Amino acid sequence: MAVPLIQQIRVGTYVLKQRLIGVKRYPLVLMLEPLFRCNLACVGCGKIDYEDRILDKRLSVRECLDAVDECGAPVVSIPGGEPLIHKEIKEIVDGIVARKKFVYLCTNALLMEKKLNHFTPSSYLTFSVHLDGMEEHHDRAVAQKGVFKRAVSAIRAAKARGFRVNVNCTLFDQMTAEETAKFFDFAINDLDVEGITVSPGYAYERAPDQEQFLSRRKTKQLFRDIFKRQGACKWRFTQSTLFKDFLAGNQTYECTPWGNPTRNIFGWQRPCYLLGEGYADSFRQLMDDTAWDQYGTGRYEKCANCMVHCGYEATAVNDTLSHPLKALGVLIRGVNTERPMAPEIPLDNQRPAEFVFEGLVKTLTQKREEEEALGQAQTGSQQSSNAA
Repeated sequence: MAVPLIQQIRVGTYVLKQRLIGVKRYPLVLMLEPLFRCNLACVGCGKIDYEDRILDKRLSVRECLDAVDECGAPVVSIPGGEPLIHKEIKEIVDGIVARKKFVYLCTNALLMEKKLNHFTPSSYLTFSVHLDGMEEHHDRAVAQKGVFKRAVSAIRAAKARGFRVNVNCTLFDQMTAEETAKFFDFAINDLDVEGITVSPGYAYERAPDQEQFLSRRKTKQLFRDIFKRQGACKWRFTQSTLFKDFLAGNQTYECTPWGNPTRNIFGWQRPCYLLGEGYADSFRQLMDDTAWDQYGTGRYEKCANCMVHCGYEATAVNDTLSHPLKALGVLIRGVNTERPMAPEIPLDNQRPAEFVFEGLVKTLTQKREEEEALGQAQTGSQQSSNAA
């Protein structure tokens, strides 16, 4: 089963509770980034192109667990950077699991096999291993040979020890539907992972290779061509049926950016995991003071081609609860790959992109360094006072 039954029940109960008490905006998955540092330099990544003084920053265990408590989402995804670089990642994961939250520890798997003995198998913990296709495609995407083989070895080792493992696959413009279907068969049949998390790549403005990202039209056609190729092997996905239907162009969805709020070294990121255009000091401030109506496809140029799960999975989940028969129909009949696509959101009135990243990061870095210096000074003063 791609998602444990206990997780389906807990998440479903949580969402129904929010709807029953009339909460309009609530988180589904907390994106907890304890660091930006990584041991790879993928060409499509917009997370690692910072100066060293930023890449060296870490969220503490206390900051991570406070974010989990403050947010309250039933699922916590830990991306990065590479989380296994964090020296206290075990304590972070153990603290989240102790809270009965479902943890998806995202990793490129270079350190995974070495660090498996730090963790305990649990229905609350899933290693989410990043693989962008078979060996040739994946090693090219991460700009390093041999990574695919090490990831596959780590997945097999984790499975042998009883860990839940899924594959996180980002599709770019270079992989064909036939190659993707072959990779999905390999992941399910050969690696026997619990499920696949799939999403089209998002064109981070700072990513070094901008030519590889898909437009919305190309994304929809690619996923139709992929789903046509599903044979006797039934692919298991960690996402909802209606999200897959959306990827194939059968649903007109607006994103739900607050569904996957992000906490990183700078604070609570506005407006979403993919766009950093401001930060809030608290989760409540993020939810209450963010100008949500200014973002999304059709509203903002940077969002024009986005179809990523961190923006649209929460929309699909809400639609599933509102229209369960529609979702059941897609589950039974499969994703329709032949009918005309649903209408696209017009882009005529979207506001132009604002490029605020450089100044924002500079300001936030200075602020964090001032806070750290103040904290160190206060600690030193307290120690001097105690010694006296």
